[in-house]
Amino acid sequence: MEARHIVDEVKIAIGQITCAVGEITANLDKMRAFSVRARDEGAAWIVFPEMSDTGYVMSVVKESAGNWNEGAVRALRAIAREMALGIIAGVSERDPEHIYNSQVAIDAQGEIVAKYRKMHLYAPAPVEEHKVFAAGNEVVSFATGDFRIGLGICYDLRFPELFRKLAIEEKTNVFVLSSAWPSKRPKHLRALAIARAIENQSYFVISNRVGRDGDGVFCGGSAVIDPMGEIVAEAGVENDDVIFAEIARTEIESFRTRMAVFEHRRL
Repeated sequence: MEARHIVDEVKIAIGQITCAVGEITANLDKMRAFSVRARDEGAAWIVFPEMSDTGYVMSVVKESAGNWNEGAVRALRAIAREMALGIIAGVSERDPEHIYNSQVAIDAQGEIVAKYRKMHLYAPAPVEEHKVFAAGNEVVSFATGDFRIGLGICYDLRFPELFRKLAIEEKTNVFVLSSAWPSKRPKHLRALAIARAIENQSYFVISNRVGRDGDGVFCGGSAVIDPMGEIVAEAGVENDDVIFAEIARTEIESFRTRMAVFEHRRL
């Protein structure tokens, strides 16, 4: 029998970007430029924030959201194929009946390997996502090498049940969050992400927005957090940036062996 190829380490890039609201072509041009930087640094994947295609203004999303066969996702697939680079990005998604706040994972061949629709919609005014988006109802993960990546979007971070379900039922060991987290609550973003990493003994990758969309101002702070809750890469709070980190399968396995939390669970 042929030995299974083991991928112990994967280099991930995080694209922390501002967006031009409603200017999908301009946003795609920026994502392409950041993807070039990721490819040149040897990354296997790059992660972009929530609503990277349209920006995060509900009225604009309602007007600009597109079908994935013709809109931004089609362009991202071409970029991934050209760069031989995996891309995970928050995007709008319009089907015949609904609009979704979605996240797409595209492999280095340009194929869609996972689609996630945000389950927990941010309802407080003035955002009121539920007035524009339909909520998703499926937990989504996908395999890349010996890693299994679980997907989430922004407000999902406040619901630990989602990430526990990913870890237990989907066997996820890396979480990827695309977000547009507000500047009023940066400590919540960091504390919750660290908690999700520690309690599930998994890497946590955050790609968060910077800049302003309408009345919304975003706090940046994109990061990679290891299974022990240590920050191994971190971006600033104001500017566009690309950061890089290696995620290691041996780090996950070592910590899970030393502290067998999943075996000790009673609920």
